[in-house]
Amino acid sequence: MRVLEITLGTIAESIRTGQAHPTTVLNTLIEAENAGGMVAVRQIERQLSLSAPALQARAHPNSELAQAWLNATRAYLIAQAELKRVA
Repeated sequence: MRVLEITLGTIAESIRTGQAHPTTVLNTLIEAENAGGMVAVRQIERQLSLSAPALQARAHPNSELAQAWLNATRAYLIAQAELKRVA
């Protein structure tokens, strides 16, 4: 899935540089959903749930940012589920 590769590349670059603007995070998740549906966002969450703890275990200097991406992705999934529930 091309969208997953692009999105994970964006996230990896963000973690590598140690920077992520909140707007970039939200736009990245919206673009992933638009291109691949909620399945794509769930795949991103799955990948981050595996990699964030691994980065922390290796004491990566930007492991907190990886965790922030994971938290944002989970919050996005919850918010979208809640929107569908009320609609």
